[in-house]
Amino acid sequence: MSASELHPDSPQAIVTSPATPLAAFDAIDETARAFAEASRSAGTRRAYAIDWRHFTTWCDAHRVASLPAAPATVVRYLAASAERYAVATLTRRLASVSQAHQLAGHPSPTQNEAVRTTMKGIRRTKGTRQRQAAAATTNVLKLMLGALPDTLAGTRDRALLLVGFTAALRRSEIVGLDVDDCQFVGEGLVVRLRRSKTDQEGQGVEKAIPYGLVRATCPVRSLKAWLEAASLKEGPVFRPIDRHGNIRLQRLTDRAVALIIKRSAEGAGLDAKDYSGHSLRAGFATSAAAAGASERSIKSQTGHTSDRILQRYIRRGTLFEDNPVGQLGL
Repeated sequence: MSASELHPDSPQAIVTSPATPLAAFDAIDETARAFAEASRSAGTRRAYAIDWRHFTTWCDAHRVASLPAAPATVVRYLAASAERYAVATLTRRLASVSQAHQLAGHPSPTQNEAVRTTMKGIRRTKGTRQRQAAAATTNVLKLMLGALPDTLAGTRDRALLLVGFTAALRRSEIVGLDVDDCQFVGEGLVVRLRRSKTDQEGQGVEKAIPYGLVRATCPVRSLKAWLEAASLKEGPVFRPIDRHGNIRLQRLTDRAVALIIKRSAEGAGLDAKDYSGHSLRAGFATSAAAAGASERSIKSQTGHTSDRILQRYIRRGTLFEDNPVGQLGL
């Protein structure tokens, strides 16, 4: 049977058809790889790339193959890294090794029983509790806002803190906001997230932010004040400001958001090391739970897909609610 007589979907036809240049299949491979990479967020891909580079560097130093890696190599890598790195970091690095092998068409060595047993032993030895960033609760947020300077940067930071807190936004979601994503309505503000960690397909999520009771802590009025002060009609909402007061065209980085939160905490007399880019989101969930908001309404605003993680914040916010110690008469 000649190549021309084969069914077009036949593997033999793909290999032997003279009308189909090999370069075309190389292009298909690259396209497929790009789609596979796009299935994860940019932040996840960056983390995987860093973790994979760490693993391959270790393998090169010890003159062992990294792709494909033998299970014994991964076991040695874990043992060498266990004292220096957190359990969460090692878990993520195993995921990176697994992902790299799968994309390259190799079986993942992380599924080997020796690797799984080693990781289980590390978890039991070190424990899995991670250091949590302090939650910027409502009271903490008010302290931060009270310490902001009456400057253009202070106006920006006030809007950033209040919108990030009330919409329970991640750092990437804060810096990803464009002016067109912010719709002012009679009741307040509707923020549209074009893409987020839990909306990888980009369907979009809308979050409502009502007007605040006090002008100084109202997220809607604060955002309006920033947009007017910066004369922003389009493009990124939150932007860098240089030391001369010039507003840049590009958007802030997610690292800049974390620095703003830390700087605001320090200005309020708090320990900046305790706060991070996640503090606003954690603070919202904790404060909402303490105020008696339902789990359903909190989850609707935060967009949490994991009840386990959300329950951690709710428990923190209700630790003193119906606490039996208060009934002991001490």
